[in-house]
This record gives sequence, structure tokens and C-alpha cells, in this order.
Amino acid sequence: MAITANWSYPTAVRFGAGRIAELAAACTAARMSRPLLITDRGLAGLPITAHALDLLDGAGLGRALFSEVDPNPTETNLAAGIAAFTDGGHDGVVAFGGGSGLDLAKAVAFMAGQTRPVWDFEDVGDWWTRADADAIAPIVAVPTTAGTGSEVGRASVITNSETHEKKIIFHPKILPTVVICDPELTVGMPAAITAGTGMDAFAHCLEAYCAPTYHPMSRGIALEGMRLVAENLPRAYATPADLEARGHMMAAAAMGAVAFQKGLGAIHSLSHPIGARYNTHHGTTNAVVMLPVLHFNRAAIEDAIGAAAAYMGIAGGFDGFCAFVQYLNTSLGIPANLTELGVTDPDIDALARDAIADPTAGGNPVPLTLDGARSLFEACF
Repeated sequence: MAITANWSYPTAVRFGAGRIAELAAACTAARMSRPLLITDRGLAGLPITAHALDLLDGAGLGRALFSEVDPNPTETNLAAGIAAFTDGGHDGVVAFGGGSGLDLAKAVAFMAGQTRPVWDFEDVGDWWTRADADAIAPIVAVPTTAGTGSEVGRASVITNSETHEKKIIFHPKILPTVVICDPELTVGMPAAITAGTGMDAFAHCLEAYCAPTYHPMSRGIALEGMRLVAENLPRAYATPADLEARGHMMAAAAMGAVAFQKGLGAIHSLSHPIGARYNTHHGTTNAVVMLPVLHFNRAAIEDAIGAAAAYMGIAGGFDGFCAFVQYLNTSLGIPANLTELGVTDPDIDALARDAIADPTAGGNPVPLTLDGARSLFEACF
């Protein structure tokens, strides 16, 4: 990709092909001398991870790796990561990978110096002020997928393995100090991960755009993010080495995470309990439940979606937009429903209770009741 840029919104972002070469310099800028690279098990043995470790080692920053990270990271993963961080005498974290690796890495940097349990810092009211801000280790984030946008976020999603609930852990200082967005790192993603993570970015932008909160800056970012995904996700899926498409998708992922401070909605309210209980891929789950949620919200969002469709060059207003989402899902090999995704014998009542309790439910354009959540889940199987 020809585009290279340095951004400072919402944090320092080094964007462009080949910029992984600046990893050691980014760690130095974040005042790390002994970083711990945290990623997931699937990435741990891949060449891109070995190269990142080589860059750190070659600059005298050590070669430390932690990869005990589940697809939906839990407090057990977190405890193991904190132990590795403390035992190794590390002073910062390189968050490397997709959403699971990035979220767990940010949580390790946050929690390694705290004395309270992680659940005390859930994104509720001002609970984040309970933390010792000076004890939070610096973070350099390197996404290897284009989906969650966790690299530019101030929160981590951690699954409580006892209650099967996904919890959003928040603190302003877990926003990474430096981000390296290098589209070359995403070229080797399996097609299904390209699809699922790309639809995650689309879901973030779509829900942020539709959330009723007044935030015109986020709304504009969300609208352009949707356009970038619509134009570039099919290209990245069909031609994995298309660095221009990969770069636009990395930008769209970051844009979605910036935009959703405006709010999310029922897409995430449904996908969070499904992922927590059945360990499904988050972005793919978002894609599966997207159309039923769009139809559920139609009365509140029809005009807004019609305007978005026009901006994106999609004919037919709301119905045309829904047809385009169906086309995206089909062309990207997204399962047609949650049953095809592998969720069997679902406890609809429990899922509905979890959905309305999820913090994203409050951002849905149509109030999400227990009956509404139950009917939505029934439509998704």
C-alpha cells in the first residue's frame, strides 16, 4: 500500500506497509526497556511473531513472549499473563494480534500493578477511578487483523469463566501509547478470519452510526468506516495480498473503535453472551445476528440507514442496505444463522437475560426488552 501516515488521533498511530520495522523505536518512545509481547496461541509460532521478537531482541529489548490467550480471553488467562509479566520483571507490553490478544495484553498492562480484582474496574459509572493510574504499564499495540480496533480503545473485554459473562474493563490509560498499523501483517490471515474480523469492523461502524447518542464526530467517522469496509472487505477476502484493501480495512477497524464511544447496540448485546457461552468468533457472530437486528430496529433507523446507503452508493434505501449486508455475508462465507455457526441446544432465556444486562444494550435505537431479546435470538437460530 502506498499510503504512509503518522496520526495522533486518538493516540499516536504509525500507519503504513512495512512499519513493523519501527517496533523497537515505538517501545523506546513508550519508555519500555523490557517489554513482554503478548499474543494468542495461534499467532505465537508464526513468522510475523518471530520477526517482531527478532526486532525487539536485536534492539536489546529482550525476547519475551506470552501466548496463553483464549479466543474469548478470561480472568484465568489474565492471571497467567500477570504472573509472566511480574516474574519476568517487565516494564511494558507489546499487544500483538487480533482482538483477543490485544484485549488480554491491555488488561495485563493495566492489572499487573493493581491490588483489587479485575471486576472492580468494569465499565460502570466511575469504577475506573478505583485504579492506581500510576501503576499501569505502557502499551504498544500491533494489530494483525482488521476488526476490533482494540488498538485504539480504552477498554478490554474479558470473559468471566464462572458466570459466562463478557465484561468490559475500562480505564483511559489503557489506550496504547503507540500503535503500529502495518497492513502487511494481515496478509496471512485465513479467509474466514478476514471475513469475520472485517464484519466486526462493519458492525462497530453500523451500530455507532445508529446509536441515538448525540456525537456527530463519531457518526461521521462511522459512516466513512462503513464505506471503507463495503468497498474493501470483498477485495481483501478475494485477493489476500491486496495491500491497498488491507490498509483501508485497518483504517476502518480503528475508525469503528473510535466511533463506538457513541454507543453500540443489540448486535453486540446478542453476540457477547453467545461468544461467552459458546466460544464463537466475535466478529462472525456479529455478522450472523446483524440482519435480524437491523429489521428489529427498522422503525428507529430507516431514514438514517437510507442516508448511509446513498452515501455508500447502495440503491434502495433501507431494504437495499439490508440486501447489501446479506450479499456481504453470503459472499464472505458467513454462516446463515447461529445454528450453522455451531450453537446447539441454546438456552434462549438465559441468553436473553444476558443480552439485556449487557452494557451495549443501552445504545440500541429501540429499547431492548427481555421479550425483544428473546424474539431476536429466536430469529437468529
